Amino acid sequence: MKLRITIAGTTYEADVEVLEDDEAAAPYIPPPRPYIPPPQPGPALPQEFSDNVCRSPVTGLVIRIPVQEGQSVEAGDLLIVLEAMKMETQVTAPRAGSVSKIQVVQGNSVKANQPLIEMQWQEAPAGEAER
Repeated sequence: MKLRITIAGTTYEADVEVLEDDEAAAPYIPPPRPYIPPPQPGPALPQEFSDNVCRSPVTGLVIRIPVQEGQSVEAGDLLIVLEAMKMETQVTAPRAGSVSKIQVVQGNSVKANQPLIEMQWQEAPAGEAER
């Protein structure tokens, strides 16, 4: 079969072969997907409060420390405010105790799991389970 094509004012003639059904092109087969191994369990994530150390839950910047060494705190009291990705993260006391040592100052950059404050926790009253 002959075709005549005009492109930008220039005329071209082309011979085109028509394939019969038995000569049809092979169907498209997509390439195989890349192998992605299943996720493997990693080491347990460190706890924000382990033993008597309060650790940073995120990588960020210390923007406020409203407590002082020797100060008593109750469960839920604010210990440190961190900024990460323009969002504030408040680190609060999980239970009553007192601040033994503050290991950072306002303006410090901290990494996730970095120690922030050493605490001395109060003993839980009899019959109450610790957090």
